[in-house]
Amino acid sequence: MDYSAILQPLYTALWYLIPLAIAGAVFNSPWFKGKVGEAVVNLAARLFLDKSRYHLIKNVTLPTADGTTQIDHIIVSRYGVFVVETKNMKGWIFGDARQRYWTQKIFKHSQKFQNPLHQNYKHVKTLQSLLGLDDQQIHSVVVFVGEATFKTPMPENVTYGRGYIRFIQSHTEERLSETEVQTIIDTIQSGRLAATFKNHRQHAAHVKQIVAQKEREPRCPKCQGEMIRRVVKRGANAGKAFWGCKAFPVCRGVLNIELE
Repeated sequence: MDYSAILQPLYTALWYLIPLAIAGAVFNSPWFKGKVGEAVVNLAARLFLDKSRYHLIKNVTLPTADGTTQIDHIIVSRYGVFVVETKNMKGWIFGDARQRYWTQKIFKHSQKFQNPLHQNYKHVKTLQSLLGLDDQQIHSVVVFVGEATFKTPMPENVTYGRGYIRFIQSHTEERLSETEVQTIIDTIQSGRLAATFKNHRQHAAHVKQIVAQKEREPRCPKCQGEMIRRVVKRGANAGKAFWGCKAFPVCRGVLNIELE
């Protein structure tokens, strides 16, 4: 019996379904969402920031003492250097500046993600070291794109959509001269790593290592914040080490050192 007439429609369907499945996997991947978010932020900068005063530098990977760090966007102006971290997320977002992890909630599903302010802190400090800037000359900015809704009060430098443009434009005091602006641009361009597959792979491996290390570190059982080693100073347990919340006395979460 010739099955070709029966199987041919199946083969035809597979030719359509396989590419659709691959496309669906790509579109739903964190990589693709990140690229879309970065594209939205790039477009907003080009449309709403004066190109003669604000200079956009994208996807900058810089060497650090322990590997590399990748910065989504750097905007250089006379009003300072703005280091922009992009998050393309949806759902409800809960968090504050002190917490180590924030929460994304979509219907009944919740998941933790690293506080983007903490994530951007390393970017800022790396640039400060490279450029020799003080705290008044460099600014950390986080921008959420997508269908995200903040459900807790956020710092002014955590923004949604075009809010990051308004934050940047709210800085009107000149911190740098035109000569310094051009020097900063040249220094970043000369100090960045080339956008090669090898460098991208090395950076991805470095990030994976950092994430694994952070997952091994204890979290505060009360606020999910960072914990530090402390020592009991008095009483029956004097001299005994334990994990205490870094936000003490605001948060008094503790863990026994054996639970490290």
